[in-house]
Amino acid sequence: MKKTSRLFMAPYMLWVMLFVLAPVVLIVYQSFFNIQNDFTLGNYQTYFNSPNMTYLRMSLNSILYAGIITLVTLLFSYPAALFLTQLKHKQLWLMLIILPTWVNLLLKAYAFIGIFGQHGSINQFLSFFGIGAQQILFTDFSFIAVASYIEIPFMILPIFNVLDDLDPNLMHASRDLGASPWQTFTKVIFPLSMNGVRSGVQAVFIPSLSLFMLTRLIGGNRVITLGTAIEQHFLTTQNWGMGSTIGVVLIIAMLAVMWLTKERKKS
Repeated sequence: MKKTSRLFMAPYMLWVMLFVLAPVVLIVYQSFFNIQNDFTLGNYQTYFNSPNMTYLRMSLNSILYAGIITLVTLLFSYPAALFLTQLKHKQLWLMLIILPTWVNLLLKAYAFIGIFGQHGSINQFLSFFGIGAQQILFTDFSFIAVASYIEIPFMILPIFNVLDDLDPNLMHASRDLGASPWQTFTKVIFPLSMNGVRSGVQAVFIPSLSLFMLTRLIGGNRVITLGTAIEQHFLTTQNWGMGSTIGVVLIIAMLAVMWLTKERKKS
């Protein structure tokens, strides 16, 4: 039995080694070489001691934007997931929410460029009421709005799964004991759904740390994140060492988020 289970695990372990561990090892290795391919610790010194603390400020900006995107998606996703569990054909509605994830990210970005642009549908709507065209594209608002829209399904799905598995008798018991709907939600439903919230936060916050395509197309390079810096170092300046160094910092930040949001067993 053990030999059979090990045989089935072999493809998975091979996949993890080739496409997870090996790239991480290569990134860490490359971070110790400069643009002349000489071994150095200068990349890390540059990261922490750059003029005006450029990279540290960029890191804080990435965490701030990722936090805002995660908060926005949570505020929209939790009520939506709770509402979905009350519907008759909830699996169908859930599939319709997840369906946009099948569309290519680049196509969705260009669709929002058309919506938020100077001659887009939103500005046409504002002009109809005499407000006039506004600069919506290439702003923090447009970047956060588009990123939140793209990430919402990844927040809804784990929360919905947890809420859908809750025993209705717990809610009935809470009502029978005199709890108000708000007390039932805060004392029973929300605490029991925290595992779904944690999974959703991980699924949204971690990818949001490394966004770079949306920062260019929607943010117009006014929104600078670690993902943008990595792209520029690898594709523009050809400084793979510095790009790898930022990648190492990004990996550490992701691991920290996973540790902070993991479930903690009560002793």
